[in-house]
Amino acid sequence: HVQLVESGGGSVQAGGSLRLSCVATGNTIGWQFDCMAWFRQAPGKAREGVALIYSGDHSTYYLDSVKGRFTISLDAAANTLYLQMDSLRPEDTAMYYCAAVSKPPWWNGGSWYDEREYIHWGQGTQVTVS
Repeated sequence: HVQLVESGGGSVQAGGSLRLSCVATGNTIGWQFDCMAWFRQAPGKAREGVALIYSGDHSTYYLDSVKGRFTISLDAAANTLYLQMDSLRPEDTAMYYCAAVSKPPWWNGGSWYDEREYIHWGQGTQVTVS
């Protein structure tokens, strides 16, 4: 049973930076996720895809509003996913979740930013920008 555990959230001022981490724990022997992603959910809003990384070629995808400010990366050997967030804005305030899926959503006509495509989820880490 694989668990995803996020950390690194906190409170920062606008323009500041945070680095989120997501570690996969549990039965990781033979574990392999083709895609890992970060989602976020602000109070009263739907959960939205922020960034995805495809382990096959390390290609990345981003929500338009975070392009150029956020960077997703993966250390497969350490079973750890990262999200470097720079130039943070108040509108980035949300609970951030790590998610994983065995095969790329687009292989079945799905979208990387559709939360329904993901099977494994972390518990979330809060990011507050003031």
